[in-house]
Amino acid sequence: MEKTAQAYWFAVLKLIAGVLAVWFVVSYGFGIILAPALNNIHLGGYPLGFWFCHQGSMYIFVALIFIYAKLMGNLDKKFDVHEN
Repeated sequence: MEKTAQAYWFAVLKLIAGVLAVWFVVSYGFGIILAPALNNIHLGGYPLGFWFCHQGSMYIFVALIFIYAKLMGNLDKKFDVHEN
């Protein structure tokens, strides 16, 4: 039982680290560091760096919520800790 609990916790931490990594890359990487390079590409008439900084990151963050919920549900089912 203890080994299963440790494996579950490790899988949860791995999922959280992955989601936070995507969040960091999108917000800090695309929105700040890579914004000048992305501004050469236009999306809907606006530079892509500007778009990521103001709107694109929010869309990705909302998508991350749904992706996290789905993947967490899959982990719960895999380790048989899900709710009916």
